Amino acid sequence: MTSDNRPLEPTPRRALSFRAIINNAGIGLALLALILFFSLTSEFFLTSNNITNILTQITINLILAVGMTFVILIGGIDLSVGSVMAFAAVVAGKAITLPDMGITELVLLACLAGVMTGLICGLLNGVISAFWGLPSFIITLGMLNIARGAALHVSDAKTIYSFPSAFENFGSALIYGVPVVFLVALLITLIAWFVLNWTVFGRLLYGIGNNEEAVRLAGHQVFWLKVAAFTICGATAGIAAVIYMARLSISSPIAGIGFELNAIAAVIIGGTSLAGGRGSVIGTLLGAFIIGVLANGLILIGLNDFMRQMITGVVIIVAVILDYYRAKYSAS
Repeated sequence: MTSDNRPLEPTPRRALSFRAIINNAGIGLALLALILFFSLTSEFFLTSNNITNILTQITINLILAVGMTFVILIGGIDLSVGSVMAFAAVVAGKAITLPDMGITELVLLACLAGVMTGLICGLLNGVISAFWGLPSFIITLGMLNIARGAALHVSDAKTIYSFPSAFENFGSALIYGVPVVFLVALLITLIAWFVLNWTVFGRLLYGIGNNEEAVRLAGHQVFWLKVAAFTICGATAGIAAVIYMARLSISSPIAGIGFELNAIAAVIIGGTSLAGGRGSVIGTLLGAFIIGVLANGLILIGLNDFMRQMITGVVIIVAVILDYYRAKYSAS
């Protein structure tokens, strides 16, 4: 309900879908242009092994970015996901190396421990930020340090390894050349797409980003909606931790440094507005692909780490500038 007691009018789903198609088409064309450029400049880019490598490399960033999309859609930000991922990986690593338990029980316990650790950290971010109305930037910056310190403390600043072979095999398994871990990330993306586009909860998250007061006046619990968005983001960090463990066969307390920036970059490049209320998880998927293809292609053509960081930074800045003009065009 609006301030003059008229019912809150839902945004037509068809209009939203058309706008999303237009935005994602532009992102998709940028991705195709990158693929074409690197396929012409490197003979190894379109090989099956390299495509498998790209899909594997973007998996963790895609999972983190999907969770980040929920937070950014409500006008928030989560700077803690990289550290939360490391903390969740350490907790899961401790669980999976417990003695006197069967392999199946250990794997299930580790997965549950990792996801629950991330979920609880996200829940705390959401409750503290929403209850006191504090900027999520500051709260999650604090959680970044708390989770990193907790990871170092729990692991005694040591890397955990020697996982069950079945767990390690999962991290390297392929189905017709497609990494299983990427299929997990793709499934999470599809679930997030369904939630954001076809559930009341998802539409309300868009509503908070567009007009939080209107959602509140319509009788919805904005507090719990915000908490849920941060909790989902934390849970995806926990899932990313489990995937990280399976891929690399280690749990390191210094893992995930800078991962939050890559996740935010994928979301913004994918067309989600930093102001909230506009964007899509499909755009986030394309944004993660752009970052992954760019990083892989720049390596193949021989650029050093410093140049790759500079070019990636330029791409992020250009994406933010384009977001400014998209918002200006939508408002006009």
